Amino acid sequence: MRSRFSAFALGDAGYLLHTWHPSTRPESLELDPDQQWYLLEILDTRQGGYFDQEGVVTFRAHYRSAANRKIKDSLTETSSFVRDGKQWLYGDALEFH
Repeated sequence: MRSRFSAFALGDAGYLLHTWHPSTRPESLELDPDQQWYLLEILDTRQGGYFDQEGVVTFRAHYRSAANRKIKDSLTETSSFVRDGKQWLYGDALEFH
């Protein structure tokens, strides 16, 4: 989860696609260059431990406008993740808050 947030912050669409489960991954991903992601809060986790194959994370990601830094907002989402070998892959957004 944290590495995917970092990829959003850096604008690394390739990494985001690489860490997205193939069953739900889009063909391409276009990031909004006006969104500057600057803070991630992990609000809740379920499963996702060393011996688990699935996990759920609820997080809040904060961003601001690159054009007008006074404009700030956040996105709260509950997401599923699936383990593929040693790597966790993003599955899908289960809920937006």
